[in-house]
Amino acid sequence: MKILHTADWHLGHRLHEQSQREEQALFLSWIENYIIEQKMDVLLISGDVFDTGSPSNQSLEMYYSFLVKLKATTCKSIIITGGNHDSPGTLNAPKHILDALSIKVVGKATENIEEEVFKVDVNNEQVIIAAVPYLRDGDIRRAVAGESFKELTDKYKTALINHYNAAADQCKLINTTNAPVIAMGHLFATGGSVSDSEQNIYVGTLGHIGAEDFPSYFDYVALGHLHRPQIIGNNPKIQYSGSPNILSFSEINYDKKILVLTLENNTISSVKDQVIPRFREFYRLKGTIAECIEKFPSITSNSYNLTPWVEIILKEDNSIHTNELKKAAEKYAFEILKISLKNRRKIKGIEELLENTKSIKELVPTEVFKLKCEEMHFDLDKNPAVLDAFNEILQVVKNQ
Repeated sequence: MKILHTADWHLGHRLHEQSQREEQALFLSWIENYIIEQKMDVLLISGDVFDTGSPSNQSLEMYYSFLVKLKATTCKSIIITGGNHDSPGTLNAPKHILDALSIKVVGKATENIEEEVFKVDVNNEQVIIAAVPYLRDGDIRRAVAGESFKELTDKYKTALINHYNAAADQCKLINTTNAPVIAMGHLFATGGSVSDSEQNIYVGTLGHIGAEDFPSYFDYVALGHLHRPQIIGNNPKIQYSGSPNILSFSEINYDKKILVLTLENNTISSVKDQVIPRFREFYRLKGTIAECIEKFPSITSNSYNLTPWVEIILKEDNSIHTNELKKAAEKYAFEILKISLKNRRKIKGIEELLENTKSIKELVPTEVFKLKCEEMHFDLDKNPAVLDAFNEILQVVKNQ
């Protein structure tokens, strides 16, 4: 049996207000062909199918069209879990219809843990899947009046671990053939590496769990949430597949991947990665205006012929006009998405931040909070619980 692990598709994502629909469509076409060519049997998508809780009709059409196409392939079982960007209601709405296509969807934590555990049978081979979605604080822990912040965070972490233990117990209960057991998850595991596109993911100290906190009964943990493919705690049984497309310029220096598990004789015999083609070229230029312009002729597209996107980081001491850069770029087939100063003043006032921001969407709440604390000379490093409290509130507001 062959199982494909992927996550963090973020359908509908926009990079600096530019739609990434073209590379998203190319990825879906590529992974469909990969499933056909490699005769994949099972597909696991570990959260963040969509970039927002209210995906556009275009994003929904891409998603459902892809799922329907897989019906004609060797992939006979698909399991999808919700991420922090997904709306549980949106994912769960068609779950009964999708169930008829052997597609299981778990948009949010359920009251009955057995609804998150599935036995998959393909060609007389079995695997048990604990399809654990993004666990929102309100779904798994109940606050009690008068609790301290430490008690709140400790209880959330305990509830998180207990949920996985309950899933493992349910897997044992139905695993009558000693089949391999795979858990899915959408969370931040300690030791993971974060990129700029995850600035709106809270990765402070709230509710973190490490590799050692997952039940040893799981033969593999298929994680989503972080966009860089990586192994957690030096344990190859616990891995992030990463996002399939580049979601920020900080992600251009490493390959995007999917992970492929091979099951033989009731064991996971191998876990291998497969590099995903780069459907659009991204460039990050650094230097003076003249030095950056000199590099313009070297910016090229690839066989997919999508317009290259460029970020320019200028080594200048003061704010300057960038008209010269933009004018020089006009004769080339690329688009500059972002220009910034490397040596700009690090601490901006809130008013200056607002004045220089082109779009309200560029204001990341956590960064604004940190800037305000710097303005007020409040040391967050010495008071990490305050940042935790802010992000706890932020997550509650986002999930309303």
